[in-house]
Amino acid sequence: MRTSRQVVDYSLQKRAVLRDVLAGRVGTYDVCDASPYLKNAARFHGEPTEQRCPICRSENLTHVHYIYGDELRQSAGQARTLAELPVLAMTLREFQVFVVEVCLGCDWNHLVEQFLLGRDGLAEGGPEQGVAEAATAATQERRREAQR
Repeated sequence: MRTSRQVVDYSLQKRAVLRDVLAGRVGTYDVCDASPYLKNAARFHGEPTEQRCPICRSENLTHVHYIYGDELRQSAGQARTLAELPVLAMTLREFQVFVVEVCLGCDWNHLVEQFLLGRDGLAEGGPEQGVAEAATAATQERRREAQR
């Protein structure tokens, strides 16, 4: 299971942006600006969620996982499916994962969280000790928080 390895949660920043939108200080055109590349990544590599978009409230959000790291070389900055992350975590020493939520309906997008994965952070006992759970732990925690 993934330990607290530089996990950054951006939920407070998201709340502040949504508060500004609801108060009229920020327009929806300023926050609904997903690029075509991000929308394609959400369509082909994203993980659908049960959360409704906070802006249009008609579509469910999709989470896209972007990976960065020195060992990735040309693959750095690519979107990966959630199923690919445990395999990468077993083969690479360390890499950064950025999770972005995207609404394919209104183009809302926001950085949800970032964390480190890789062999360097595994507990004693080797990679068989929950690497498959490492990539899904953050997603499960977000789902529990969304249900509150």
